[in-house]
Amino acid sequence: MKFLKILFLEPFYGGSHKAVADGFAACSRHQVDILSLAPRFWKWRMRGSALAFIRQVKNLTDYDLVFATDMVDVTDFKALAGPQCPPVAFYFHENQLSYPLEPGEKRDFHLGFTNIISALAADQVFFNSKFHRDDFFSAAKSLIRKMPDLRPGWVLDNIRSKTGVLYPGIELDPKVVVSSEQEKSRLDRPLVIWNHRWEYDKNPKTFFTVLERLKRRGILFYLAVMGEQYDSVPEAFKGIDKRFDAELLVCGYQEQVADYRKWLAQGRVVISTAIQENFGISVMEAVAHACFPLLPNRLSYPELIPERLKSDVIYHDDADLEAKLERILVKPDAYQDKTVALAAHAERFSWVHMAQKWDEMLCQTGESGRRRH
Repeated sequence: MKFLKILFLEPFYGGSHKAVADGFAACSRHQVDILSLAPRFWKWRMRGSALAFIRQVKNLTDYDLVFATDMVDVTDFKALAGPQCPPVAFYFHENQLSYPLEPGEKRDFHLGFTNIISALAADQVFFNSKFHRDDFFSAAKSLIRKMPDLRPGWVLDNIRSKTGVLYPGIELDPKVVVSSEQEKSRLDRPLVIWNHRWEYDKNPKTFFTVLERLKRRGILFYLAVMGEQYDSVPEAFKGIDKRFDAELLVCGYQEQVADYRKWLAQGRVVISTAIQENFGISVMEAVAHACFPLLPNRLSYPELIPERLKSDVIYHDDADLEAKLERILVKPDAYQDKTVALAAHAERFSWVHMAQKWDEMLCQTGESGRRRH
């Protein structure tokens, strides 16, 4: 495998975007130089990040490949870079065609079209799951049909021909993973984990509603509510310290990775109620730390769980989630073997393993891109 110098462009360097950039750079056999912008004003990042990045690059000819994430306007970047621009790989964490809107918000199709044109201009396009790939093409087809004339259906065929799936890696500490069972036994009740962003698209209302129902019925559990918070916090999080006064052990984002992993190691169950999730890094981190997952039958989740375990993990509605969660909380030890199997499966997503796949795929992108150039 050829050694590459990769310029990694991340205009929204926070959360999962930051985790992916840092994780790949740390574990890749290639040289990965990250150019980043602060994680704010995302719409302006889509319009202006190419201008900011082109000023920061000293010499593009030093690089074999540019790796740009979905808030970069690739057409702007390539136009500004000119003939010296190396092949470009374009990576979709999310897209602006199908991302669910907050109540009262209108979709800005201009931003979605920017995603489409960027994918067209790139030499290779990667999605973080099969679900996301299929969701993007469905939404893009719908948008093109809305155009009054000159509908460029050929664009999607072009993009599809150079599209692949690269699951993101997760960062794991093997020592913590191995000691998880010992940590869990220290608590006299099973610990339920929330480690997602405090935002509407993670659907916290359903999560807390289900837990409140179980609490009223006398089902015992502890609760760890983590994840990043932003300026606007959904109503569902307000007052949880009073609603779960006897259960809540930790509430708020864990700045120190060691503290975050400590809580995962003590967790028995991790739940997602999300209405938007293109992969699920936080879920797979918890699963690797031997938290049993309960995940909705939608989004990327079904493709991440082994077929033989889906009937235990995947729920179909709120009532099914409540029933499955109650069974685990009442008899957590009955799920031990399945939890161990899931943890071993999740460890395959560690950057130690995934970086090798990324390295190979990006080598192919660089070679095919140079031939086209």
